[in-house]
Amino acid sequence: VCIHRVRSCSSIRFIKSKYVCVFDKSALKFSHQQRLFRTSPVSCGQIVQFKLSDIGEGITEVTVKEWYIKEGDSVSQFDSICEVQSDKASVTITSRYDGIIRKLHYSIDDIAFVGKPLVDIEIDASKGVSPEEDVVETPPMSHEEHTHQEIKGHKTLATPAVRRLAMENNIKLSEVVGTGKDNRILKEDILNYLAKQTGAILPPSPKAEIVPPVGRTEAVPAAPKDKARRIPVPVSRPIAFSGKDRTEPVTGFQKAMVKTMSAALKIPHFGYSDEVDLTQLVQLREELKPLAEIRGVKLSFMPFFIKAASLGLLQYPILNASLDENCQNVTYKASHNIGVAMDTEQGLIVPNVKNVQVCSVFDIAVELNRLQSLGSAGQLGTSDLTGGTFTLSNIGTIGGTYAKPVILPPEVAIGALGKIQVLPRFNGKGEVFKAQIMNVSWSADHRIIDGATMARFSNLWKSYLENPASMLLDLK
Repeated sequence: VCIHRVRSCSSIRFIKSKYVCVFDKSALKFSHQQRLFRTSPVSCGQIVQFKLSDIGEGITEVTVKEWYIKEGDSVSQFDSICEVQSDKASVTITSRYDGIIRKLHYSIDDIAFVGKPLVDIEIDASKGVSPEEDVVETPPMSHEEHTHQEIKGHKTLATPAVRRLAMENNIKLSEVVGTGKDNRILKEDILNYLAKQTGAILPPSPKAEIVPPVGRTEAVPAAPKDKARRIPVPVSRPIAFSGKDRTEPVTGFQKAMVKTMSAALKIPHFGYSDEVDLTQLVQLREELKPLAEIRGVKLSFMPFFIKAASLGLLQYPILNASLDENCQNVTYKASHNIGVAMDTEQGLIVPNVKNVQVCSVFDIAVELNRLQSLGSAGQLGTSDLTGGTFTLSNIGTIGGTYAKPVILPPEVAIGALGKIQVLPRFNGKGEVFKAQIMNVSWSADHRIIDGATMARFSNLWKSYLENPASMLLDLK
């Protein structure tokens, strides 16, 4: 046997055999401790661990809902890797690197933790690894220290992928408002900034679409499947009796509801109910529906309910406020971010329409259409689900006339709308006529809101809806 040895630090680093024959192992003796390494193909790439980054709102763990890639797939920057769901929203995670997926650290429905490896990606070793990347078997580096760049004397937090996207579109990060933790600039912030610019050209990216991309191995577009998700169809499912108890963990939006409702128990609720004659509003909507459809928007009654509530909140701002934990200070919110409770396949979610006080009825309808589309597809972002100041729940779309809504902390009031019914009523002359009647149930925080204030607000809101022409006087 001819063996060429390279000795370093009292150990054999490489062993190259030119000829092979039978020999006595005892013949190989060394004065120092030796280690023989098993020969194996050496990869030309470098394995990096792509860790789950902080997605804000104090979220420390998420549930992996869907993988868009599998081991062995090639990915590029901005390609979607997976969809995760926290107790607040669903988030699509995109790749920061160009390379090949070597390992998935979680299965579907597993709990993934922020800061822990999500996937292992093999990248081209010749390109090296930037400081933001965590290389396997290397000391971890502080992500906060390397995800910013100095711009005009202040730090702008952004990942390399986001900085690259901004550079390709000639965008100064100092001009973009970050919505991530510590004002970190996210890819969505860059895309939103581009959408506001005339003639902006977006680079091809699966995440630019509202609908999540299909797996990389699928060649046929999944448009019919995505469309089916947007329009939920009741499915008759056979009832199976297993005879055994079943235990499931509380996850996702259900987990958020547990936390929120547990906090709501600390609020002393009081209720107030009334009925509203929507006869004139029903006629007005029938006239405006064709005009809205021409603009590509579905016009429901909800935009009118939301706008009337905002006009009422201008007169009674205490209902658009919040109370601190020690009940020492009341904060009056400048924005009317009115939440709308939605029943989805993922459970009850409450996205909100931002700044209703400066929106028209048509603007509200456009935003509601967007929120409903994203909600049915399970793609509502954290920004859509947080920041609410007042809530309306339209339980009438399912059924029922009265409800007892529970306040969503830190809000102080909520309304539940019943179904619209055709009922007999008397006019001023004592004549019976058909009226479109809807019942409303309000709940308020009795620590800072009294019954008289709630009743006056309800009466004002009711007058706007019963006489929709009167809303024109106060619209801004």
